[in-house]
This record gives sequence, structure tokens and C-alpha cells, in this order.
Amino acid sequence: MNPPTDVLVVQHVEPETTGAIGAALTGAGLRARTVRVYAGDAVPRRLEHAGLVVMGGPMGVYEQDRYPHLRDEIALIEDALAHQAPVLGVCLGSQLLAAALGARVYPGPQKELGWYPLEWLPDARRDPLFHPIAAQSLMAFHWHGDRFDAPQGARVLARSAATPVQVFSYGTQAYGLLCHLEITASLLTAIVTAFGDEARAAGRDPTAILGEGDQFLHALSEAADAVFGGWVALAARAARTAPAP
Repeated sequence: MNPPTDVLVVQHVEPETTGAIGAALTGAGLRARTVRVYAGDAVPRRLEHAGLVVMGGPMGVYEQDRYPHLRDEIALIEDALAHQAPVLGVCLGSQLLAAALGARVYPGPQKELGWYPLEWLPDARRDPLFHPIAAQSLMAFHWHGDRFDAPQGARVLARSAATPVQVFSYGTQAYGLLCHLEITASLLTAIVTAFGDEARAAGRDPTAILGEGDQFLHALSEAADAVFGGWVALAARAARTAPAP
């Protein structure tokens, strides 16, 4: 068994790293063990770590025949949920979490690429992770074309004008964020550079998206510190109570 201070991170593409999530893990003394799917790493179907983080990627949950590792990821998420381990899904990761909970994932009518505001819903003000930021307006970074229905039993915490479910929680330890709160300046540059053609095809200017980061990144970083600090505290608690290997 892996040391209980490890948190398993599933990374689908090289540009989409953990950003502010990784910084929060390091600050709490937790180590990230990264499964790099793009490099051929196998995805385990059982979680033997203090928590699970599933990052974004351009593939769709409904493309499991093309990307068989997605089936393994859903099984991994199901195992984490069954054992009440902390789970954090970002972008594609949130879609996989929703699918593991039985929700439908499907292409949206339009892509959200760039900076768009979040609208906080009442449950966010009562949520342990999101209540510190739910009273403020927040411009979040988005890079997705798919969306999902709210999983049964989940609480929808935020939406945007184009997407009914942007942030949700399930139980006390599982969170899905379709938007990217983890964005840092370097991560923003990496994603927009890697997927700039997608933005141009959707009628967005990658250079403008990068420039808007100067305006919005500071507030987003403060929000990310609060949210991910709260989630990492869940993983740290799980690490302290985990049996010794």
C-alpha cells in the first residue's frame, strides 16, 4: 500500500497540471502521486491513497471506446466514493465524477472558453469549502464544451450563464468543478497555448484570453487558496486516520 500521505492525481494531458491544487497539497505536507495517462501510465481501479484528484482533458466521458482508461477512472472514482475518500474532479474530472454518480454527460450547445462569471447558489453559502467565497462575485476560467446533469443526491453550488452545473458537491468529501479555479499564470499560458486552435475555431482570441488573466487571476488565486485549502484539509484528515502501510 502507498503511504497514507499520498494523494493520487490523474493527469490526462501534459499542459493541465494541478496548479493551485498542487500548491495546497505541498503546503499541507501531502505528496501527489501522479498517474500521467498521456504518458501511458495505467489507471488503478482501487484507491489506496488519502484522496483522489482527477484533472481535465479534451476527451469526452462518452468516448470510452476510444479512451478505455476513462472506464478505469470511473471505477476508481466509484471505489473512492465507496470508501468515503476525498475526491476532487476538475473539468473532465468533474464530468467523470458526475458519470460515476449516474449523471448524463453530453456536449453542450456552445463551448465556454475563457473567463466567465460564476453565479453562486444558496447551497454554496452553507458549504464548508465554498462558503468563504460564495458571497463574492468571481470571474472563473473555463475551457470545456461538455456539460452534465446534476447527479442525484448532489448539491449544485454554482452555475454560469451558459452551464447549469459548474460546481457541485456530493456528500461531505466529493467535489466537482467544471470550471478551473486552480489556474495560475503559468498554467493559463500552457492551456491557452496548447489549445489555442480550439479557441479560434470557437471565435475566441487566445491572446485576449491570456491578457484577461492579468485582470482576473489575483482574485481567482485567493478563492482557490480558500477552496483547495479546505479540500486538502479533508485529505490530510484522511491521511491521519488511515492505517499504517
